[in-house]
Amino acid sequence: MSKQLELRLSGSGGQGLITAGIILAEAALKDNKNAIQTQSYGPEARGGASKAEVIISETSIDFPKVTLPNMTLALTQIASDKYIKDITEDGTIIIDDSITLPAGVTAKNVYKVPIIKTAINEVGKEIVANIVALGLIVGLTGIVSRESLEAAIMARIPKGTEDLNRLALEKGYELAKQV
Repeated sequence: MSKQLELRLSGSGGQGLITAGIILAEAALKDNKNAIQTQSYGPEARGGASKAEVIISETSIDFPKVTLPNMTLALTQIASDKYIKDITEDGTIIIDDSITLPAGVTAKNVYKVPIIKTAINEVGKEIVANIVALGLIVGLTGIVSRESLEAAIMARIPKGTEDLNRLALEKGYELAKQV
C-alpha cells in the first residue's frame, strides 16, 4: 500500500486507544515506513473521550498532524459523535456495533463491527478491544505486516498477557475477513 494512511482512533479513556496508536506507529517503523502518532484526551482521562492519530506513509510525511483522516475508528458513542465527522469522501469508518453513526456522516466504506463484544465473548476480556481493533485495521488495510504488528504489541503489553493479546489480535484479523 503506497497511499498514506491517516488514521484516527477514538473511544473513551481507559480503552487503550492511545496505546494502540503507539503500537501501530511502532509497527510501521519496524516495516521501515514513516510514522507519526499524536493523542489527546477529553476532560477526564479515564472515561472521557480520547483519540489517537497515526499517519503511516512509505514516503515523507509533510505535516505531523492528521488534518482529514482517511480512516476513523470509534469504540464509543461519545467518541463517534465528537471525532468521526471529519473524513475523506473515499475514507473508511469503523464503528463498534453498539454505536449509531451520527447523521450526515458519509464515507466510501462504513463498517459496523462487534469489536467490544468480540473482546468480551471470544477473548474473555474487554480490555483487549484495542488489540482486536488493531487486528481489524491491519486485516483491512495491510498497512503494516502482521509480524511487525505482533512484535510491537508484545513489546508494549504487560508480561503474562501475551497469549491473551495474540488471541485478541487473531480475532481482529477474523473480523476483517468477515466485513
